[in-house]
Amino acid sequence: MDSLEHLITRSIRTYYKNRLYAPIIFIIILLAISFFLPVGHLLLPKYYLEDEIHLHKMYNSGETFAKFHLSNLNFTGYTKKWLDHTTGYYYYTMINSECVIVLLDPDTCEHGIPEIKEIKIKGEILDESHSTKALLTNLASDLDWNTEGIMSTVSTFSISEPDATNIPSRLFRFFFIGFAIYSLLSIIIFCIYIAFPVLSPPVRKTRAYGKPAEILAEAEEELATLPQLATEDMFITEHYFIETSSYGVAIVPINAIIWIYKYSTMHKFLWHHFSITYTLHITAGKRHYIKCPKNIKSDIDGIMDYLSEANHDILVGFSEANRLKVEEIQNDFAIIRGITGFLSKRI
Repeated sequence: MDSLEHLITRSIRTYYKNRLYAPIIFIIILLAISFFLPVGHLLLPKYYLEDEIHLHKMYNSGETFAKFHLSNLNFTGYTKKWLDHTTGYYYYTMINSECVIVLLDPDTCEHGIPEIKEIKIKGEILDESHSTKALLTNLASDLDWNTEGIMSTVSTFSISEPDATNIPSRLFRFFFIGFAIYSLLSIIIFCIYIAFPVLSPPVRKTRAYGKPAEILAEAEEELATLPQLATEDMFITEHYFIETSSYGVAIVPINAIIWIYKYSTMHKFLWHHFSITYTLHITAGKRHYIKCPKNIKSDIDGIMDYLSEANHDILVGFSEANRLKVEEIQNDFAIIRGITGFLSKRI
């Protein structure tokens, strides 16, 4: 009996402690990604005026993404294309007495205006970009210049706005921030459930039948003092059915149960059948649904027999007739019937 003392509360805490592993591991993965990639600069780029820009230092320090305030940009006459779609326009400007190639989004440069007096962009610093080399090679050929000569007069570093604002970059930012927020919220919420089990969903769902804290206390007391039937992770007390498995925790009053049935699952690998497990499905009032998976047949049969004896109104076994009865009892389509009735009157 000592092992049943506060079993529900302990099971809730254990369940959410186990659920903590996934978000914690995910946070560690995100931190590792941030360590190897310039995620911080991509998400929160610093702003630099033209005289503050030092591409070599920024690139070597890992600050490859930033916001730039540039002036006096001139169109080179070259564009960057992908599948016959223009993705950028090449400009050149002087930054700290150094000629730098800048690739702008089509909308930013109004699809290639000759001169831009002043502009603020978010860009990625690229070193010896293949596209920039191709641009300079073609430019040298058009001007009948020496390729090595023109490359020696232009910085090996370039600034690309499309690489910092394209769809892959936006998706990366969206998913990185989304997963980080989701993981942190999950950790916080699970910790609250561990500290205060009465606030956890398994207990809050009992609000449909009374005060959750009182129901939890009563179920704990009945389970610790006088359990009527017990399996490995399912229990029946005088007034409650209780589940405390690794798949979830549930408390439901026996008099609120409407329908019970079992569902078998065969486990196999290739042609070899390993075992058959059974899942107990319970439908209770207020649309409370419980699944107790991976149990043995004798345990579920015992639970179903006891519940059907304890509450003769419970529908036992899966059948179309039982399904329709439950649908009628719970009035599942009341909202739809109300909407259709309203619309028919309006029409």
